[in-house]
Amino acid sequence: MNRDWIDRLTALGRDIRGAIKRQREAGSTADGLPESNLARPVGFEGGDTIFEIDKRVEPYVLEHAERWVDEVGPIRVVAEGLGHDGMQTFGAGDPAWHVLIDPIDGTRNIMYDKRSAWFLGAVAPAGDGPPSLREAIASVLIELPTSKAGFADEISADVDGPTVCRRVALDGSGEHGISVRPSGADSLRHGWGQVTNFFPGTKVLASELMEWIAEETLGTVRAGEALVFDDQYLTTGGQLVELMCGRDRFCCDLRPLFFEIIRRQGRDVAEGLACHPYDMAGLLAAQRAGVIVTDGFGHPLDAPFSVTHGVHWCGYANGSLRDAIEPIIRGWLREKGLDVPLDPELKG
Repeated sequence: MNRDWIDRLTALGRDIRGAIKRQREAGSTADGLPESNLARPVGFEGGDTIFEIDKRVEPYVLEHAERWVDEVGPIRVVAEGLGHDGMQTFGAGDPAWHVLIDPIDGTRNIMYDKRSAWFLGAVAPAGDGPPSLREAIASVLIELPTSKAGFADEISADVDGPTVCRRVALDGSGEHGISVRPSGADSLRHGWGQVTNFFPGTKVLASELMEWIAEETLGTVRAGEALVFDDQYLTTGGQLVELMCGRDRFCCDLRPLFFEIIRRQGRDVAEGLACHPYDMAGLLAAQRAGVIVTDGFGHPLDAPFSVTHGVHWCGYANGSLRDAIEPIIRGWLREKGLDVPLDPELKG
C-alpha cells in the first residue's frame, strides 16, 4: 500500500511537471523567454499568494484525486488552491486517507525559469483525530526543473524503507539511481549552511542568528576568508533535498518565531509568508535519508495537515552538527525573550 501511494503521488508530480513544460513552451516569447503571465498574482489562499502558474496545475490535482477514490475509497486532500481552508474531500463517506500536497513548492523560482521548484506530497491513514506530518506513511519530492534542464530528480520514501532517488531523463530516454546521503562533516567549515532569509520583515533577525552560529562554531575568521556559504533556495522542499543529498549541512527556517520576537519587542508587524505543513510534505523522505529535522526549539517536528499552520524547523545533516548548533539557537531564542521549552535530553 505504501509503494502504491508513492506511485500515485509520483504520477501526479510528473503530470504537473509536464504541464509546466507545455505552458512554458506555448507561452514563450519570440526570444525564448517565459510567458510573463505565469507570474501574475491571481489570489491569496492557504497562507500564500496564488500565481497564474499555480492555478494552471490545480486541475491535475483534482483529476488524480478523483482517480484515487476509485482505487482506495474516500480521501481528503489538503493543498494550496483548494479554497480558504485548503481541504477538499473526494468520494462519499468519511475519508480513509489524508493527502497533503504542495503542487509547486518554489513557485517564485519556476515561474521566472530561475531555479527548480518541487512537487511535494505525503499521505497518512485516517485516525481518531486530524492527521499530522509524523503519521505520514509515504512521501515524495518531484523536481520541477527549469527549461534548460535535461534531467529531473524524483525522491521518495515510505515509513518502512530507505529514501530512494531516481534521476529521470526528460526526453524519455531512461533513468538511473542517485545516491542520497547527508553530509558527514562535523562542522560548517567550508560548507553550506543557512538561516532562511527569503523576504523583508525578518531579515535582520535571520542574519543576526546566522552570525551568532558562525561565530560560535567557527571562531575568528581571517582577512579574506569565507568559512561558511549561504544558499537561500526559495523552496522548503529544495532545502530538504540539499540536506538529503549532502550538499547542505545545516538549514533552519524560524520565521514564525521571528515574528513572535518582533511582536514581543513592541513593534507592529504583519505576519508575512512562513513555512506551512504542505511545504514540509517531504519530511518523511528527509528523515528516512538520515537528515535530523526538529522544530525551532529542538523538539521532534510535527504539524497538522493544514494550509495555515506556521512551521518553524531546523535541519541537520548529522548529530555532530546538531550538537554544535542547536544549543546556540536555543540560547539566542532565550536572549530574544522567547520561552524556550526545557527538555533534559537537549543540550542548552
